[in-house]
Amino acid sequence: MQRPLAEVFTWPHDTPQLIGSRCGDCAATTFPAQSRCPRCGRSSMAELLLPRRGRLVAWTTQGFVPKLPYAGSDKADGFTPFGVGLVQLDDVIRVESRLTENDPAKLAFDMEMELSIVPFYVDDAGDEVMTFAFAPVSESTGSTGSTDTDGR
Repeated sequence: MQRPLAEVFTWPHDTPQLIGSRCGDCAATTFPAQSRCPRCGRSSMAELLLPRRGRLVAWTTQGFVPKLPYAGSDKADGFTPFGVGLVQLDDVIRVESRLTENDPAKLAFDMEMELSIVPFYVDDAGDEVMTFAFAPVSESTGSTGSTDTDGR
């Protein structure tokens, strides 16, 4: 069985999207969704499904196991580095995310990226916990948003 890490994306879904929010008073957009606006402080936030595609603005590689409270099951001896990037989703918002590509030489400024749902870890009940990541469009072209078992 699979389950999402958090309720921040539509899944299972053929074309998953991140779930953000937009303020009805000042139009500020947030991800993840928030109940109060960080700009004006009002509580007129409404759910907003964010674009699936965007452009890579900045990136790095996480080369060591993150410090606790890290939810993944990676240990230092079997850890696989993963990419982390900042993706601009149209003119809406920038989102920090895992990337399916961890080789910086294969990433480029303004590269088109697409949302993908990937395995994160297996929990104590044996369920595969899924998270979101962005994949270079050349990697994800033709994908339906289904599980990408190549990326981390």
